[in-house]
Amino acid sequence: MRPSLRATVVASLTAAALTTNAPAFADCFDDAATYHHVSADVLRAIAWEESNNRADARRTNTNGSVDYGLMQINSVHLDTLARFGIGTEDLMVACKSVYIAAWHLQRQMAKYGNTWAAIGAYHSATPALRDAYASRIAAKLNALKDAREAKQGRR
Repeated sequence: MRPSLRATVVASLTAAALTTNAPAFADCFDDAATYHHVSADVLRAIAWEESNNRADARRTNTNGSVDYGLMQINSVHLDTLARFGIGTEDLMVACKSVYIAAWHLQRQMAKYGNTWAAIGAYHSATPALRDAYASRIAAKLNALKDAREAKQGRR
């Protein structure tokens, strides 16, 4: 990653971590990750990639599907989620969105193992899209690590 782009990502993640909503989200990320046996930091990076940490995010894709909420859960999952009593309104609740994302990520890990392919498959099963997404998440994880290290250095 170019140094200027890396600095921008670090600054963005640091700013996001300092917002008033971050502590409320933090417990959900940690709890959902523990419950579903996935990485809380991967979930945080996905939230930043998908919605810029916006619980109210909603995006209609070119294929007509819709991504909902903080974790941008795609409408292709609605039939499966409906079996558990989960609808679109639930996807717009930040903590529920994180738990559902952790469930979805865990399903990908069951298929691909604890790999970058599993992380990328959160977004797409198409190899080129999957791998590009995994690279973006890796960059966000590195930025998160750098931000934490910088914060610890200031103490």
